[in-house]
Amino acid sequence: MSGLGVGIVGLGGMGHLHASTVQELGATVVAGADIAAESRAEFEASFDATTYERYDALVADEAVDAVVVTTPNRFHEPIAVAALEAGLSVLIEKPLAHTVESARRIVEAASASPGCAMVGFHNRHAGSVRLFDAQRDRDRFGEIRHVETNYVRRRGIPGTGSWFTDESLSGGGALIDIGVHALDLSLYAMNFPEIIEVTGQTRSAFGDSRSVADPDAFGGPGSDETYDVDDSVSAFVRTADGRTISLEAAWATNRDPSMDVHVRGGDAGARFEIGDSTCRVLDAGIAGVDHYEDVELSAEAAEPGYRIQDRHFLECAATGSEPETNTVEQGLQVQRVIEAIYESAATNRSVELTPRAEMQDEQLTAPEVQ
Repeated sequence: MSGLGVGIVGLGGMGHLHASTVQELGATVVAGADIAAESRAEFEASFDATTYERYDALVADEAVDAVVVTTPNRFHEPIAVAALEAGLSVLIEKPLAHTVESARRIVEAASASPGCAMVGFHNRHAGSVRLFDAQRDRDRFGEIRHVETNYVRRRGIPGTGSWFTDESLSGGGALIDIGVHALDLSLYAMNFPEIIEVTGQTRSAFGDSRSVADPDAFGGPGSDETYDVDDSVSAFVRTADGRTISLEAAWATNRDPSMDVHVRGGDAGARFEIGDSTCRVLDAGIAGVDHYEDVELSAEAAEPGYRIQDRHFLECAATGSEPETNTVEQGLQVQRVIEAIYESAATNRSVELTPRAEMQDEQLTAPEVQ
């Protein structure tokens, strides 16, 4: 990877995290792009990289072999498609896009490009999930019949009035921001089954008022600016073979915070926290006397998930190989369920999903670039 040149589009906190990781892994940060001059100047000073105001100039830079996209969700598609059409590899921070149609156009561009494409679901690579993977691979759980996942903050609205709370830029609120991690892990635990029905309810009760307390100052001062997104959601998902997923996600709610994943299998179950380093395996036995079996597996010294993810991306970009995980096709499936939850909440009914095979036959038209 030493000869691989990486460009970062979106030079905020996530852009800096990816850039630092890329350098640590042996590739070279050669360029950055952001519309904010201050962000460009800071990035240049930190990484000694050429910076551009527009992403198309970065894509055209011959030193760039791979691109990491960390912009607001609405801009993922034009940047990713431009890079893929130029033959570059692309890592897109979650979610894949702000709508299903936009996500599908990214998938189509990736299928026609020599570059590889991945989505930034770094929590799949946390120590807790890797321990779960090892047990699942040896069929410890049997058939996984239900996954219950929570990503709930008591308070934690990110930047009221920022792009996170503007639906036109983000595509949604708590669900598409942090709920997407919980949903991705649920589908991942089940090996991405065919989803046929989704029911959901979103709520918006906290972020549009200056009087709402924020004891940890997570989102900074209150604001009367745009807040047209959800701050909590409850959803239920059913698969074609009768398995289920339940989801709770919230930026703010009057309950204890939780980042728990509960996996129910026919032979055993598992519990772990999103981004954590331990995994409990739960079972029962009859040896001696009837009893419960709780085994805690620990990966305290595990490499951070985002670093493992970025290494895999750089290896694929350097070798021209297809990613083994975090694929854009998986990102599209996550996006379809997110959009179905929003539709269910808006229409007050369950939503049936078109089978994936039928979706592939539909033709898409790219929107005009604004």
